[in-house]
Amino acid sequence: MLRALAEAAAAREEDEVPVGAVIVHKAKIIASAHNQREQLHDPTAHAEMIAITQAAESLGSWRLEDCVLYVTLEPCPMCAGAIVQARIPIVVYGATDPKTGAVQSLFQLLSDPRLNHRCQIVPGVLAGPCGLILTEFFQSQRRLGKK
Repeated sequence: MLRALAEAAAAREEDEVPVGAVIVHKAKIIASAHNQREQLHDPTAHAEMIAITQAAESLGSWRLEDCVLYVTLEPCPMCAGAIVQARIPIVVYGATDPKTGAVQSLFQLLSDPRLNHRCQIVPGVLAGPCGLILTEFFQSQRRLGKK
C-alpha cells in the first residue's frame, strides 16, 4: 500500500486526483499506476484501469489470477467491473469512497453473487494517509477555484 500511496503522491504532483494502484503477482510488483484522466484526456484513466492494463501486458494474459490489487481509494463501478473481468482474486484498498465506492460503500460489485467472479476484500489498509492525501488535494482545489 505504501507503493500505491507513492503513486497517489505522483498523481497529486501532476494535478490529478491522488489515487494510486499497484498489482502484485507472486510477491512481485508487476504494475503500478496513478490517475491520469487530466493528462490523457481520458475518463477511463483511473489508477486501477491503467494498472490492470499494465499487469495484463506483463503476464501476457487478461486473467490476473494469483494477483493482488492494492489501491488507495475504494474502486468506482467502472474499476470494480474491470477487476471482476480481470479475475483479480484479492483487492486491498485504503480509504472508503462514500460517493462512488462500488466495493462496499454504495455497491458491492466485487462480492455480488450474480456475477461470475467474486473477490476477497481487505478494506481500510492505511485508510488515514490514503484519505488525507485526497482531502488535502480537494481542499487545495477549492481554494484555487478549480473544479
